[in-house]
Amino acid sequence: MIKVLVCDDSAFMRKAISTMLGKDPEIEVVATARDGEEGLEMVRRHDPDVVTMDIEMPRMDGLTALRHIMMESPRPVLMVSSLTTEGAESTLKALELGAVDFIPKQLSKVSLDIIKIENDLINKVKTVAKRKMRHFAPRAAARPAVQTPRPAVTRPSGTQLRDVVAIGVSTGGPPAVQKILSALPADFPAGIVIAQHMPPAFTGPFAKRLDGVCKIRVKEAETGDRLQPGWAFVAPGGQHLVLDQKVSRIDLVITPEPRDALYKPSANVLVTSTANAVGRRALGVILTGMGSDGMEGVKVLKEKGGRALAQSDATCVVYGMPKAIVDAGLADEIVDIDDMAGAILGNLYK
Repeated sequence: MIKVLVCDDSAFMRKAISTMLGKDPEIEVVATARDGEEGLEMVRRHDPDVVTMDIEMPRMDGLTALRHIMMESPRPVLMVSSLTTEGAESTLKALELGAVDFIPKQLSKVSLDIIKIENDLINKVKTVAKRKMRHFAPRAAARPAVQTPRPAVTRPSGTQLRDVVAIGVSTGGPPAVQKILSALPADFPAGIVIAQHMPPAFTGPFAKRLDGVCKIRVKEAETGDRLQPGWAFVAPGGQHLVLDQKVSRIDLVITPEPRDALYKPSANVLVTSTANAVGRRALGVILTGMGSDGMEGVKVLKEKGGRALAQSDATCVVYGMPKAIVDAGLADEIVDIDDMAGAILGNLYK
């Protein structure tokens, strides 16, 4: 059984989350807590495998409780986040402090939209519970909210063969993407496009946060943006990002199509579009995340002569998306996240 602690100041939310999780025979809610202080007490008493943690709570808020959990007894923590700009900023801070992922709190006075997250909640709890806690070292809690960028990797010599990098990522992605982009030099010789599974209210703050800690420029993509070296564009939540190759430039287009895609933004849509636009000039990078989004896109990319990198099992929060391309024999290299920036730069030249 997977033991779960539910920490939320709303009695309704505690009941709703507990009821949803209780529908799965492999999950047991061993305790609930009304605030961070009580949550810490329940963690010490029940030693849960996974904690769901609200952010805004009395006495002790979720971020403070998260810091204590990561210092005392690290374990997977899922943040319950409101779909607002403020909620996004707090959630991104929680992910930097060691939370593995977040669950959107979709709730209003007249709508019980919280039920819509049931399958996602159960899947995330079961997935993160299986991962070892090697990803959540106690020292993670002591890291500042905005980390000091890593020393920039250096550009190799030789002829550049690739000038577009397409990144697909999901669960555990924000810290991984930040680690990569913050290590790239300001004169990075390629344009970067990113499909990170996130709600619409989150991708803008995510891009802005990255722009503040990276030497390259980062922004949420808009139709009309032009891909250029030294820039990274984050696909907006709820829509897809595709590339439109012109004679002398690459334009970015935001589109709702395909509407039936499982994820919006979709790594498959982005990588396939990149492959069709620039062919062998593209490098695909698949990072931590559940499922197999990105595999079909990488298949097209490889057919067009591009290369593909997969994040290593040991450094993924969830080894799903990278595993899919590794198992399919599509990965040219399997790379630890600390070495990914250097690998990306190196693969532009070979």
